[in-house]
Parts: sequence; structure tokens; C-alpha cells
Amino acid sequence: MDNDFFVLEQDGSGLAQLRLDRPQRLNALAPGFFSALRDAVVALDEAGRTRVLVISSTGRHFSAGMALEVFAGELALLDTSSARRRLAFQDGLRRLMRCLDVLEEASFPVICAVQGGCIGGALDLAAACDIRLASADAFFTVQEIHIGMAADLGVLQRLPRLVPPGVARQMAYTGERVDAARALAIGLVNAVLPDADALHAHALELARQIAGKSPLAIAGSKRALNYARDHGVAESLQQMTLLQSAIFDIDEMQRAIAGWKAKADPGFEPLAPTTGG
Repeated sequence: MDNDFFVLEQDGSGLAQLRLDRPQRLNALAPGFFSALRDAVVALDEAGRTRVLVISSTGRHFSAGMALEVFAGELALLDTSSARRRLAFQDGLRRLMRCLDVLEEASFPVICAVQGGCIGGALDLAAACDIRLASADAFFTVQEIHIGMAADLGVLQRLPRLVPPGVARQMAYTGERVDAARALAIGLVNAVLPDADALHAHALELARQIAGKSPLAIAGSKRALNYARDHGVAESLQQMTLLQSAIFDIDEMQRAIAGWKAKADPGFEPLAPTTGG
């Protein structure tokens, strides 16, 4: 998929890598980035072959956040001068949100490897991923508060489910920089690595561990975890009853057990492809 924002690579094991690739612009998120990301993730999901996606970057920073041209008026959706324009603003903003929602909705886990700054809209992106890793020089900030707006692409909704609510509120209200060590302490990231090279190697190793598991069981686990995050225990157990009845597969389990005992690749079949909605 050709675009000016990232490079997407896949291998035969089901591991996909998406690297933000505008280092000269600090990987700022231009308007076209969001639809390109959405289309890439949806295409991977519909094909059914991807077992895990690693999102990383090039250059000094993961991403400086939303590109300045967005706020310079390039997007018509920023106009709220009339009732009709406000309605269009709502519709346009929801479409932007949807571009990050696909990271949660994909059947495969998404690992976000952050080096340097993860600023503003980039934190919205990272918060929508399953797992976040960081280099020692990484930092995270809700930048939007500094320019007089509330963050609006999902970080305010997802961050309180990742870190203690009081910490999420302090980040949202102050825009303070949370360095890698504190991000690890509050649970925002799973690991901190010495530098970008070590970060990338760790992300790929974790991705390979996930890719070696049953894609059916991984997809079911992700659905169950996402549902449980947003519902009570009783509802979640009922959902798990229905979900497990749909994905329970004795042949898949026998294959997994045989591979585990033999310390060999079980040779799992990919998920079935789906058609776009």
C-alpha cells in the first residue's frame, strides 16, 4: 500500500510491521495519515493472514502528533460557525476516531514501540494498541491541552483504563511529560529498553511469541479482553460463554499441544478472510 506516511511490511509468519516514515517532520500525523492507517489495518484484518502488527517509527521521535496544517484550517471539519457546520464537524471527527478504533477492533494484537516523543495524537494512537513498549528516552504527553483544546481522538477515553484515573487526569489537565521510567511504573508501557535498536528487537521478539500461538485463540482472547474492559463481570462471562462456543476447536488444541511438546511450529492455519463492510 503506497503512501507518504509509513512503510508496511509483512512476512510469512504472520508478522506485519508498520513504520512511521517521515523523520524529517518528526513523523507528524498529516490529515491523510489517518485514512491510510485505517485502510492498511482493515486490509490486513480482512486478509486474515496477519497474526500480530508492530507499529514503530524512524528518526528521533515516534511522532510529534497532529501536523500543524490540520490546525491551520486544511480540514473543513474544523469549521463550527453554524449548526450545519457543527453537525459536519461531529461526523468528521467520528470518522477520524474510527481510523484509530480499527487498531482495537482488529483480530490480531497490535504492539506499539515508542522511541523519543509520543506527543498529542500519537498518544491517541498508542493508547488504542494492545501493548506499548518504550525506549529509555521515550516520553508521553497529552499535548492538546497546551493549545487550548481537549484531546479528542480517544486518549481521554482509553488512558483511564491503562493507568490510574488520577494519573490520567493529571496528564490530561497539565500536559506534563511522562518519561519512560514513570510510564513503566504506572503501567502505560510493558517494558523500557535502553535504545531504539533494543526496543525494536524486543518488539519483534514479543511479536514472534504471539505469532507462534493459535491465531484463533489469540483473536478470541482479544475479543474477550476488549469486551471485559467495557462491561461488568457477569456480562463478560456470558459473552465468554458464547464466544468460546464459537471458537472452541479440538483440532486446533491438539495441534498446539503437539507443537508445544515438540518445541516446533504447530503450523496453524490463518484466519479466514473477511469481506469489507
